[in-house]
Amino acid sequence: MSVTLSSTKAAAALRTSARVSAELLVVLVMAAAALWILSRMWSVVWPLIVALFITTLTWPLADFLRRRGWRPALAASTVTVLFLLLAAGIAALIAVPVASQSGELVDGVSEGIQRLREWAAGPPLNIGDEQITGASDAAIDRLQNSVGSAVSTVVTGVSTVFNGLVTAVLALFLMFFFLKDGPRFLPWLTRQLPGRLATDIPVVAARSWQTLGSFVRSQAFVGLLDAVFIGLGLWIVGVPLVLPLAVLTFVSAFVPIVGALFAGLVAVLIALVSNGLTDALIVLAIIVAVQQLEGNVFQPMIQSRSLGLHAAVVLLAVTLGGSLAGVVGSLLAVPAAALVAVVWNYLRDQLSEPPHEPNADQPLPAAPAPS
Repeated sequence: MSVTLSSTKAAAALRTSARVSAELLVVLVMAAAALWILSRMWSVVWPLIVALFITTLTWPLADFLRRRGWRPALAASTVTVLFLLLAAGIAALIAVPVASQSGELVDGVSEGIQRLREWAAGPPLNIGDEQITGASDAAIDRLQNSVGSAVSTVVTGVSTVFNGLVTAVLALFLMFFFLKDGPRFLPWLTRQLPGRLATDIPVVAARSWQTLGSFVRSQAFVGLLDAVFIGLGLWIVGVPLVLPLAVLTFVSAFVPIVGALFAGLVAVLIALVSNGLTDALIVLAIIVAVQQLEGNVFQPMIQSRSLGLHAAVVLLAVTLGGSLAGVVGSLLAVPAAALVAVVWNYLRDQLSEPPHEPNADQPLPAAPAPS
């Protein structure tokens, strides 16, 4: 028996699809416009984001001092100065080992290149010295012909360093004001918004702050554990630049999944160049063991599913953020996804219908008779 499609139902389905598509298109256009405005204001937005990140790290100490009776300005000033001293100490601890072991590292790189040439000269490649010398000469000629681009690259690098310093100074000032006046923000925001927004936006802002703080503090603690265990492993093996590599591991922990791979690759390469293949394999085994311990023990225990994001969502967010905005996008991808999840969960709670409860006066339906 043939089935005839209903023209009325087909037309209604098409109208519904067209309406939903138009609404999604409007949402995408608005999102694109918001991202474009954000990019035009990036010189202000980026210091604001950095300030929020470091404020979430330093707020527990400032809150402790405020509860002890310290005035907000004094507590914020003390925490800011302590943070500056800590940052300066970390920078000094990194710079001194790098400067003292740079000669050893250069010698190791030269030896590694020589080993690579010897390996390439043997089977199965059988690349002779003449071919290697010719390739080196071609590379030098190409480098000499691109002096102009190299100069422009240096100028760009100097500009980037200058912008980084401006961002750091502005972020520190913003951090001070956040620590000093942060608790007064939500009451002020409530007074500025009309109607329902005076309730919804402060609630979403408070939940977003809690989520951001949970992410930053948990990632910092997990990164600290990674840095300690991997640093101990590198020190036992005898790999140079242990302290800078440990700090790199700590910083890379703020970029989930991708950051750990990058820090591990750098450590293995330095071990390969300086200590040889055997120690490089040992370092690789140490890094894999620590990363497995982190992923299966540390993070579930510390974060306790505070972000509510699946590992696949984290990986996709980091990949998308890196493809859109490079390292900065990878750094901001997971907290941005967590904040989107906060907004979505709040909207879902507000738009969901309450469960239907039977009226007390209404009799319950009779149970079906047993068959």
